[in-house]
Amino acid sequence: MTDVTEAAPVPVLPELICPRQDIFDTTAFEAILADAQALPPSEGRALVVAHLRAVQKAGRAAIADAFRANPFRSRPTTRAYTYLTDQLVAAAVRTAETCMHPNPNPTTGERLAVIAVGGYGRGEMAPFSDVDLLFLTPYKITAWAENVIETTLYILWDLKLKVGHASRTVRDCIRLGGEDFTIRTAMLEHRFLMGDATLADTFDQSLRADLFQGSEREFIEAKLAERDNRHKRQGQRYVVEPNVKEAKGGLRDLQSLFWIGKYIHKVQDAAELVPLGLFTEDEFRSFVGAEDFLWATRCHLHLISNRPTDQLTFDMQASVAEAMGYQDKAGRRAVEQFMQDYFRHATEVGDLTRIFLTKLEAVHLKAEPLLERLFKRRPKVKDGYEVIHNRLAIADEAGFLSDKLNLLRLFEEALRTGMLIHPDAMRLVKSNLDLIDDEMRNDPEAQRRFLDLLLKHGNPERALRRMNELGVLSAFIPEFEHIVAMMQFNMYHSYTVDEHIIQCVAQLAMIEKGELVEDLPGASSILKTGVNRKVLYVALLLHDIGKGREEDHSILGAQMVRKIAPRLGLKQDEVDTVEWLVRYHLLMSDMAQKRDIADPRTVRDFAKAVQTVKRLDLLCVLTVCDIRGVGPTTWNNWKAVLIRALYRQTKRALEDGMEALNRDNRGAEAKKALRAALSNWPRKDLQVETARHYAPYWQGLHVTAHVTIAKLLCDIGENEIAMDLHPDEDRDATRACFVMPDHPGIFARLTGALALVGANVVDARSYTTKDGYVTDAFWIQDAEGNPYDPSRLPRLRKMIERTLAGEVVTQDAIRDRDRVKKREKAFRVPTHITFDNEGSDIYTIIEVDTRDRPGLLHDLSRALAGSNVYIANAVIATYGEQVVDTFYVKDMFGLKYYSEGKQKTLEKRLREAISEGAERAAG
Repeated sequence: MTDVTEAAPVPVLPELICPRQDIFDTTAFEAILADAQALPPSEGRALVVAHLRAVQKAGRAAIADAFRANPFRSRPTTRAYTYLTDQLVAAAVRTAETCMHPNPNPTTGERLAVIAVGGYGRGEMAPFSDVDLLFLTPYKITAWAENVIETTLYILWDLKLKVGHASRTVRDCIRLGGEDFTIRTAMLEHRFLMGDATLADTFDQSLRADLFQGSEREFIEAKLAERDNRHKRQGQRYVVEPNVKEAKGGLRDLQSLFWIGKYIHKVQDAAELVPLGLFTEDEFRSFVGAEDFLWATRCHLHLISNRPTDQLTFDMQASVAEAMGYQDKAGRRAVEQFMQDYFRHATEVGDLTRIFLTKLEAVHLKAEPLLERLFKRRPKVKDGYEVIHNRLAIADEAGFLSDKLNLLRLFEEALRTGMLIHPDAMRLVKSNLDLIDDEMRNDPEAQRRFLDLLLKHGNPERALRRMNELGVLSAFIPEFEHIVAMMQFNMYHSYTVDEHIIQCVAQLAMIEKGELVEDLPGASSILKTGVNRKVLYVALLLHDIGKGREEDHSILGAQMVRKIAPRLGLKQDEVDTVEWLVRYHLLMSDMAQKRDIADPRTVRDFAKAVQTVKRLDLLCVLTVCDIRGVGPTTWNNWKAVLIRALYRQTKRALEDGMEALNRDNRGAEAKKALRAALSNWPRKDLQVETARHYAPYWQGLHVTAHVTIAKLLCDIGENEIAMDLHPDEDRDATRACFVMPDHPGIFARLTGALALVGANVVDARSYTTKDGYVTDAFWIQDAEGNPYDPSRLPRLRKMIERTLAGEVVTQDAIRDRDRVKKREKAFRVPTHITFDNEGSDIYTIIEVDTRDRPGLLHDLSRALAGSNVYIANAVIATYGEQVVDTFYVKDMFGLKYYSEGKQKTLEKRLREAISEGAERAAG
């Protein structure tokens, strides 16, 4: 190969994704350079830059095309981008030295070495990686060297390369590297490109002798502290929009391992870590597999976005999955399969990190934390175990493996002692998973040990997470394997399916320990009264076991429980209860969030499904843990109020009989509460107020809303719109009450006004009075899902008043602001519309399950109003990008919609409203 340098050839890199000649034609460049030397300097420079731009474009296209055709071949791709960059850098330097600043007789001080550092120095470049260069001079920089460097940089900038650069002497490098670990790490991965080889060799030797040697422990601790801080910023390994480079289990973690290995052992390739005993052959293959996959992902990210992006946002996940050749199959989207592979590799990186650091500890390179050294109290461990570096280790590997139950006892001992498991012990377990066979799974002792991990030590999530990462959980419960690292491609779930389950178990453990009494008084009190803990923990462990298949995961999961639960040692009545809980684990959440729990029929139907208080207690706790395990911000006061109210009413119905839900009884209680709250009102005014409303009004609103609406009605003028905005902190929302003369379409007008001010409606209720008024109550939140700050309420009121007065044309105004964010466009949310005439004694329930977007509720209510549908109330349940809007409606004669023809007409109009709004949102 002929390279563009003369004095020092650009290093020949191994296999590239496409021929070198397709990337950079060195012969053609030599001809251009010769032509440039014959021209005035500025013209010669322009000729070279124009050529390099064309070559760069063609070379990048050749690499990208070859990579797209082989979407997993990341190493040859990163080397190809490095090779192209090497040639461009060398060409820029050659042009600067020959065309612009020739110096045929340089002095000893006019020597220059060009060195690649950082990721570029390592020879790994994504399509838009930075180009980090070190210009090395023997002494203080001379005018000639300064001119060459400046011209080189301007040529590279003309090529739109993002160049990080420094001009230093060897002494400068040693001094700055001693002060800054980032600089030291960049120089650790230096690679000589061109120029004075002797100067570059002096630099290499000085780094080793004067900077690296003797500072190994300091470097390791700095890199580990940097890693911990990075993980805190980026989030854990299972966050659903991970950063491929910086997140836990990402490329930077792998690079950190290599940096440490290179710093200590002077290795130039990760393969050299195997003969040193830091990795086994299998572990090294895992290292390579993870690195290849992560680099492929990163390269596709750059190419698709056409910029240096490393965040796997939802829209990018779908695009990268397509680029890598994943396809939908067996009820799972291609993007979900891709992300499952991603998270499995990220988990592998975590395992490799633990193994590597263990070996460092073995040679005392990783110091123990100071407090641990001073105040360490080693717990006494059982026979067969020992403590190494304050971690639980196995004393006799052969003896440990002679009894397969030890693969479970290890985790129990770790929980009992509170110690972390030594990575050598983890390595032993992982390489002997075949010992966990049917014989062991059916062993009563093994079943008891497994249940003890859940029930006995107070922190089961620790054991479950480590067992899951090592494959023990999937070996003991083979059905679990399918959901390991399974991505749920939506904005609702913050974790993979397996991590969600572990988070749910952690929530239950915290409730049991009394750590969430203030946040969850209801669930905490249920556990204090006593429930079957075994049933509850096993139900939580298995509640999503059926996910990722074509069937309904609740039904499939319940079927799987029939086989799994007996293998865990549960009695038949316990198996039956767990099966019921898994089958109906979404029932309470759906009833609370998608139905009007003020409607006695809702509670009555739910009570019939639950049948016993025992089941109600178990389902309530499971529901709370399930919602809280979805993500750190999913649970809020609004959901808490709904779940608590449904639980309280259902328990009352189960204990006192269904007559406790009688409408008349509840109406009488509500009126009594209003009279008490307005005890200072004249008797006549109270009689007018209690007589003017129909029965649903009294059971649908709390007394605080009744009081507010009574005051608005009392003072309302002719054709006036009365309004009250009040923070409802108990529900994490702002309550907006409206009173006005009744007329068709008023509900749609109100939803339009609220949409226009950017309010998210979470609940809405509409009632007509006997004397011709409409009384509406909406609960709204701001864009962050919080109640409006009281200081914003006057402006909010003014904007709503303007809209209701007709000063703003709602549809036009919404059209200008109704846009779906780019990162959300990859989601597919099919629309389902159902009509239910059994769920309410009075109303037809229309449930619209579709993609959420601004203005949706207004579009739907407007479509219903245009069909002369009376909307009594709307219940809104949002699940990330998906929303379920439930409307309780009557026709213009006060009747339900029984006619199939009328239902089909309404469905058609609702779908048209959704479609038109979706087109508007898409711009």
